[in-house]
This record gives sequence, structure tokens and C-alpha cells, in this order.
Amino acid sequence: MDPVDLVVPVKRLVEAKTRLRGAAGDDPAAHARLALALAHDTVAAARAARLVHRLLVVSSDPVVTLELTAAGVEVVPDGPEPGLNAAYSHGAAVLRARRPGVPVAALQADLPALRPEELDAALAAATGFARAFVADADGTGTALLTAAAGVDLDPRFGVGSAADHAASGAVPLVGEWPGLRRDVDTPADLAAAGLLGLGGRTRGVLAPCAHP
Repeated sequence: MDPVDLVVPVKRLVEAKTRLRGAAGDDPAAHARLALALAHDTVAAARAARLVHRLLVVSSDPVVTLELTAAGVEVVPDGPEPGLNAAYSHGAAVLRARRPGVPVAALQADLPALRPEELDAALAAATGFARAFVADADGTGTALLTAAAGVDLDPRFGVGSAADHAASGAVPLVGEWPGLRRDVDTPADLAAAGLLGLGGRTRGVLAPCAHP
């Protein structure tokens, strides 16, 4: 696949990762720091991928906007419609308005063990397909969705999204890519990501919680 323009939605921190509450301590501020760290590490890995030409974060959270903008990431607010899929569609529309002849891709924001080379390999594997996706580690969700130039992204993220994307005509991509597939929704997911190697921001948030 040619270099893609990538969209990554990030929820408001107070609403993000509700099943992960307590993983960084009981303080709500600590939970917000963890949710933000997951996004930071995901975005950093994606920006380092060779096949990502432009990365756009969609978020209306002021802290997310401030921190990621300070890190050199472009952030636009959510569009008029609520929800994750609307955020993906809004971001893809913004990117396509600027460069209509470029493939677009949608990436989850909770992949703290993602490696740039994994994302590059998955994007390369999507070459030749109108739409393709990478299922998550459980095989039911979606970590990455791609759309070739001129093809509607048509995101269907949510419960059972892997089956929904396949039913919509997207091709499931085959590859190991453990960090790409390891999204984090629960403490067990976070532990599994830890075995793969967490990004620096997530490690930093979790370090005070580690037992001696």
C-alpha cells in the first residue's frame, strides 16, 4: 500500500476505558493519565511507521488536544455526530478533503504495545484490497481498518466489529502483529500488553503502582 493518512479518535478522558478503572490506582486523575498514556504510546508508534504519511487525532477532550498538539500531533474536534464510528468518518473526511487520492486507515487509540514495524507490515498487507482490517487479539474486535484511495472507509467499530467489517466486504488480514492486535480494555488486557512491552508513557503511569 502507498503511504496512508491515518485517523485515531480519542474519547474524552472522563469517559474512556471504564473497564480499566483501578488499574493505575483509585484516583480518577490517575485513570485519566492512564487513558491518555495509552493514546500517547499508540500515536507515537503510528507516527514512527514508514507507511503513515499523515496522522490525525479526533478528540474534543481539552487535555488530549493540549498534550498531543504539544507533541506535534494534529488534533481536530469531534464532528457533529456522536460516537466512535462518526469520529472515524469525520477524521477520514477531513483527511480526504485535503488529499482525495490517498488511502486512509483507522486505528484504535489503546494499543500501548504497538510497534511501528507491525503497523507498516499490516498496511503493506492491505495493498490491493479496497478495504481490509486487522482483528484484535480476541478475534472479535478491530484494531485497524484500511480503505484504498477513492473507497469509503465505512467504519463499523464496536462489539463484534470484526464480523461486521468482514460482512461489509473488508478483507481480514493475516499476520502475527501482536502489539497491533493487543488493544487494552481491561486489566487482563493491560497485563497481556505488558508482556509484549509497553510504550514509555504507559510504563511511566503504571510505575508508581508496581509492588516492590
